[in-house]
Order: sequence, then C-alpha cells, then structure tokens
Amino acid sequence: MAKSSADDEELRRACEAAIEGTKEKIEMSIRVAKSRGIWGKSGKLGRSHMAKPRVLAISTKSKGQGTKAFLRVLKYSTGGVVEPAKLYKLKHLSKVDVLTNDPSGCTFLLGFDNLRSQSVAPPQWTMRNVDDRNRLLLCILNICKDVLGRLPKVVGIDVVEMALWAKENTPTITKQQGNLQDGPVAASVAEGDTKVTVERELVSQAEEEDMEALLGTYRAFSERLKRELQALEAANVHAILESEPLIDEVLQGLESASNCVEDMDEWLGIFNLKLRHMREDIESIEVRNNKLEMQSVNNKSLIEELDKLLERLCIPSEYATSLTGGSFDEARMLQNIEACEWLTNALRSLEVPNLDGGYANMRAVREKRAELNKLKTTFVKRASEFLRNYFASLVDFMISDKSYFSQRGQLKRPDHADLRYKCRTYARLLQHLKSLDKNCLGPLRKAYCSSLNLLLRRRVQTLLRFRRHMLKCLQFSFHSLWTRVPFFAHFMCFEVPALVPPGNLANGSKTGPNDDDNDDDLGIMDIDDNDGNTGKRSADLEALNESLRDLLDGIQEDFYAVVDWAYKIDPLRCISMHGITERYISGQKADAAGFVRILLDDLESRISMQFTRFVEEACHQIERNERNVRQVGILSYIPRFATLATRMEQYIQGQSRDLVDQAYTKFVTVMFVTLDKVAQADPRYTDIMLLENYAAFQNSLYDLANVVPILAKFYHQASESYEQACTRFISTIIYSQFDRLFQFEHRIEDLMYTITPEEIPFQLGLSKMDLRKVVKSSLSGVDKSINAMYKRLQKNLTSEELLPSLWDKLKKEFLDKYDSFAQLVAKIYPNETIPSVSEMRDLLASM
Repeated sequence: MAKSSADDEELRRACEAAIEGTKEKIEMSIRVAKSRGIWGKSGKLGRSHMAKPRVLAISTKSKGQGTKAFLRVLKYSTGGVVEPAKLYKLKHLSKVDVLTNDPSGCTFLLGFDNLRSQSVAPPQWTMRNVDDRNRLLLCILNICKDVLGRLPKVVGIDVVEMALWAKENTPTITKQQGNLQDGPVAASVAEGDTKVTVERELVSQAEEEDMEALLGTYRAFSERLKRELQALEAANVHAILESEPLIDEVLQGLESASNCVEDMDEWLGIFNLKLRHMREDIESIEVRNNKLEMQSVNNKSLIEELDKLLERLCIPSEYATSLTGGSFDEARMLQNIEACEWLTNALRSLEVPNLDGGYANMRAVREKRAELNKLKTTFVKRASEFLRNYFASLVDFMISDKSYFSQRGQLKRPDHADLRYKCRTYARLLQHLKSLDKNCLGPLRKAYCSSLNLLLRRRVQTLLRFRRHMLKCLQFSFHSLWTRVPFFAHFMCFEVPALVPPGNLANGSKTGPNDDDNDDDLGIMDIDDNDGNTGKRSADLEALNESLRDLLDGIQEDFYAVVDWAYKIDPLRCISMHGITERYISGQKADAAGFVRILLDDLESRISMQFTRFVEEACHQIERNERNVRQVGILSYIPRFATLATRMEQYIQGQSRDLVDQAYTKFVTVMFVTLDKVAQADPRYTDIMLLENYAAFQNSLYDLANVVPILAKFYHQASESYEQACTRFISTIIYSQFDRLFQFEHRIEDLMYTITPEEIPFQLGLSKMDLRKVVKSSLSGVDKSINAMYKRLQKNLTSEELLPSLWDKLKKEFLDKYDSFAQLVAKIYPNETIPSVSEMRDLLASM
C-alpha cells in the first residue's frame, strides 16, 4: 500500500513554513482534492467545478489556559510552493457529511455555522483512499472532543465501521495522537486512552454485553436443532426397514408382468411381417396408376399453353388502328389509353420470365415481337409530336386570355385548376409513353418547360406589380412555385420521393382559402413495376432539378427587383419578406424541390443582405454621437430605438424572429458602447449620464420587453447598469459632505484586523478626543449637509422624474452607513455619545 501523505514529513515542514509566525502547531497535514458540488451557481461552469489539489492541515494554538484549534486550507502556488488559502475555526464545525453519491466513500463535506453566504455550495474534499479519510476525520473528532469538549454531527458513515477501523489501525491513530501530546492540547492523551476513547464512543459496554448474551442464546438453540435432526434421521431409517415385505410383493408382480410383455412382443413380430408384404404390393399398384395420371395432366397443360401463345400472337384490329393512325383528341383518349395498355402488356408477355424460355426463340414469337416494336415506335413518335405542339398552343391560349391574370386594382390569386384539368387528360398517356420508351420523355420535358416558363414568368411579373400588397403577392408567387413542383414531377413521370402537400407548410396552416392541395394529384397511378429502384430514383431526382432550372429560368431576377424596390420604399419591409421566404423554405424539405429551395435561399440571402445594410447604416448613425461635442441628458437614439423596435415588431407578423433579434442585438450593443464612450468624455458627469440614459432605455422599452424575450434581456442588462451607476453617484455625493466621518470609520475597521477593540482608542489619530472632533465637524450642522446633498443631486440631474427615487436611495444609503458608524462607535468608544440612528432617521424623513 502506498504511503499516506499524512506521514510525509516534507509536506508537514512545508505547511509549518507556510504558517510561520502564527504560533500555530501542525497536528496533521494531508493532501486532498477540492471540488464544488451541484449546489454551485448555475451560471459559473468550467474551471470552478474542476477538482483542484489542496492540503488540509489541522493546527492548534495555545492562548492562556485554553487551546484553539484550526483547519487550514493550503494551495500550491505557480512554483509549487504551499501557501495559505483559507482558515476555519474548528469551534464552528457543526457537521461532517460523507457523501453517499461517491461509491468510494472518499468524499465528504465540512459544514461551518459561521459561513456568511449559504447560497454558495461548501467545498467537497476527496481523499485518496478510505484510510486517509478515516485518519483525517478521527483526528478532527478527537481534537473537537479534547479541545472543545463536544463533537460535530456525523452523517453518511457507519459508526461500527469507524470503530473497527480505529481498532485495526490503533498504531496509526496513536502516532497521530502522539503528535498532539507535544502541543498544548493533549498532554494527558496516551496511547491506551486513544483506543479506549474511540471504542467507547462507537460501542458502549452495555451494548457489548447484550451482544455476548445474544450469541450465547444462539449457540444453545443451534445445539438443540442438531439433536432433533439426528433423532428424525434415525426414525426414517427404522421405517424403511419395517416395509421390506411390501417391497418383495411388488417385485413379484413386476416379474409376472414382464413375462406377459415378452409373449405379446412375439405376436406383434408375426403380424408386422404380414403387413410389410401387403404394403409392397400396394406401392407397386400406385406407381402404375401415377404414370398414367401424369401423362393425362401433361397433355392437358400443353393444350392450354398453346392456346395462350396463340392469343398473345394475335393483334386486335381496333388497337392496331389507334396505334398507327388514330386521333389524339380528348374524345379519343380513352381508346388510345386502352391501346397503350394492351401494347405494353403484349410486349411484356413476350419477354422472359413472363414467357417460358423455351418459347422465346420460336420463329413465330420473334416475328410477332418485331411487329409489336414497330407499332411502339410509330405510336411514340406520333404521341410525342402531338404533345409538343399541344403544350405550346395551351400556353399561348392562357397568355392571351387576360382572365388568368390579376388586373389593375384587382389582386387575383393564381389559379392552376384549368391547366391541371387540361394536363390531366394526357397524364395517363405520358405514363404509358414512359413505359414504352423512356428516351422520349427528355424532349417532352424540355418542350413543356420551355412553354410553361413563359406562363409562369408572366404570372409572377403580373403579381409583383401590385406593390401595395407586396407581401401577399410574394406569398402567391411562392405558392405558385411550390404547387408547380409536385404537379410537374408527377405529370412528367419523375420517380422521386413524395413531396409535402404545398398548402401544408411548417406552421400547419394554409396559405389561402383556395389552396391547390392536390396539384400533384392527376387521378393516375404509376404503372411502372420498377419504381422501387434506388439508382433510378437518384438519376430522376437529378433530371427533375435540371428541368426545374429550365421551367423557372429568369424568375429569380423578378424577385430580386421586388426586394430592391421594397428596400428603397421602407427597409423594414425586408422583415416580412424574409419571414415569408423562410417559412416556405422550411415547409418543404424534399430533395425533389431542390432547385426551388436554392432559388428561395438566394432570395432570402439577398433580403438578409439588404436588411443588414440598413442595420449597419443605423448603427453608424448611432456611433456618430461619440464624435459630437459634449452631450448631456438623454441621447437622441434612445427614444428613437424604441420607436424603431415597435415598427419592427409590427412587421414580424408571427414569422421567424432570428433576423429581427440579431438586429436588436447589434443595435443595443452599439448603443450601450457608444453611451459608455460619450459618458467617459467628462468623468465628473459619467455616472449621471449613464443612469439617466439607462433609465430612459427602460422606460421606453417597458411594454415591448414584456412580450419580446431578447428585449427583456437587454432591459435587465440596462437595469443592472442603472443600479451600478446610481450606487456610484450616490456614494460620491455622500462622501462629498461626510468624507471625514466615514474615513474615520474605515481607519478603525482596518485596525480591527490586527489589534483588539480595547487598544484602538490609544492609537494615533483615533483617540476619544479625535472622535469628538470628527463628530463635531461632520454632524454639528448635519441638516445643512443633508440639504446640500439634495441640492447637488437636483443640480446634476437633467431628468427631474428621477429625482424622487434617487433622493430616497441616497437617504437609505446614508442611513445605512451612519448605522454602521454608530455601531462601531458603541463598540470601540462605549462612553462616547453621538446622535442616535433614530434621530438621524427622523431628520432625513423630515427633509
């Protein structure tokens, strides 16, 4: 076992050197680790909660007929030298608490009843092992008992455990107590006395006698149980011997039954042989019957397969007509869809595994497959040409019809119902074209995006002309973009993850009463059996975003122009635009809308940049106050900020607060820094300038701080700075009139650390005569001095509404200081008379 630090003579000598000159003797010194528990202040984390190495030293000091005991805490300096840190008197030790949340049991608390601050958690002391802990605690307890005549309360440690440890480690304790014998404490404490003291405190003589009596009773009861067990075993053996005739009778019955079983086994062997011969005959008959039945079944299946193959090789005439030369009008689309479905199924039925591998290379099958592929190529070419022309003509028609757009004086929400209805007619056709030939979708997507881009840009530009309703126009425009994405992805057969319904955004509310919640619902289902292919989905996701670039090309420039225009009219409109943009971005997280999200991200960045520009310019205007000539009273930007914050809150409208809170932080930081610089320009009026402006800041933001958390934070910060400035200002005024009085008090307080109160009146400048001179010069015309303080306070303040509260603070502070002075005089100069505290209180109340 490692040597205990309590036996380290070098450590003891270092501790004695650290307290040299105090006339104290080190009784024990031991290394510990200091830490703070969970009761520490929540705001101070980090280094304050780390374990720190310390040395605990128990020392004694003889004074007259008595002895004083101390607990010293020593720390290591930068050079590793032990130096005093804290001093505790053991007479105030009220509690020793071994913490149960430490499994090792090496951590404990020492509670002192004279600590001023109970809100700060007492330090936790952690020993290297339990032996060191017991050694230190026993030393403390013995000194408390011998020197003070009492023991502190001990919590969290087993008394029996301490007794056993003390009994086993008597030499160690004796050595420690032997150290005490050299001092003024334990001249009568011998080695045997120490052992008896520890055992007597933990287990009394009466308790020891009771335990010995209980052990004797237990031994007698155990002997009695052993005797009874032997008697029962003898009785069981006797009973077994008496039952021998019954056992013989049972054995005879078992032998007779065994003979009967042997006879039965011979009969069963004979019958088993006859049954095996019969089973062989039956199996031979079944084999012949199975061969005949299998031949019949195979012939029937062959006839059915030939009938199915002939059916697959036949092309119905009505389908052939639709695929090669039919019309694509809406009235004929049902027949075209049926022909596509038949062609798709026919092609699949001639492919393995839908068709048996033995049929795949038959001449008839190969010729029919070539004929079907020719039909497919012809139909895909005709349908693609029709759809390209149809997209262009549909967009031209909608652009020429003014009813689709908002007109002057009438803001109209974009309606996609007509376009969705017309496209739904051909959505199923596109699904079948994808199944027949996926390569045809690329040109069709290009044609659709090129045509629809004109319509979308026209709609967005028309909406954004209504600048009086800018926010609703942006909302309509964003909604139009989002609803186009799922519709376009579904209509053009992209295999991408499902999109969030466009009307249900992050806040769960709809953007308008006529939301197109089902813009991507075309009334169709995906007919591709391979939609679960992950690689295919990834490729289609990239293709969808490329198509969205073509579909929405140029729209971002229209949005940028609106943002720039709104900033010129009123920079605060950027708040509402930023909130709407952020809500639409957060409401759609699907990767299928990646390009739209990038577009809105760029727009959000531009809005943020414009608003940041406004904030920087406003902060620059605030900082210009620092370069102006000397200013007094309330700075102009304090009330202006309250007005600005009120307007900014009106523009938030329930949107995200991040942008506005960041602006508040920048504004208030610059305001407070600038205020401090302006106040420091003339040190005579620094505190007056600070307290008046911080008070104005609180008064102007009181209502907003109750509902805006970030402003509440700055409100409390201003309140703290106001109180600090008030305290400094009031102290300056008080000391300007009563400096000599309170300086006399400070001199007395400084001497009380080194000499006794009885010796102070004999010190130079602190005699009773000096006290009378100070009291006479300071308090002979105290009413005039108090009146002078009020006049100075009134003269320096420019905000008259602060005068009553500051005057009350000044009177209270002065009365507290005078009360402290009066108590000190009564203690040091008990026979001297000065005006009482109550007289001074009445005088202040009358003024």
